[in-house]
Amino acid sequence: MGIEVGGLLGLVILVLDVYAIVKIVSSGASTGAKVIWVVLILLLPVLGFLLWLLAGPSRPRAA
Repeated sequence: MGIEVGGLLGLVILVLDVYAIVKIVSSGASTGAKVIWVVLILLLPVLGFLLWLLAGPSRPRAA
C-alpha cells in the first residue's frame, strides 16, 4: 500500500510543479526571475513549490 500512496503523492507533486512552472513562464516577471523560480522548483520540487506559492505569484494589491 505504501507504493501506491507514494506514487499518488509523487503524481500530485508533479502536477503542482508543472502548474507552477506554466504560471511562472506566462507571468510578466523578468527573465532572470523566471529562470530562478523554475530552477528552484526543478531542484527542490516540494520546497520550491511552497516557496513559489508563498512568495512568487503576484497578487493584485488593494487600492
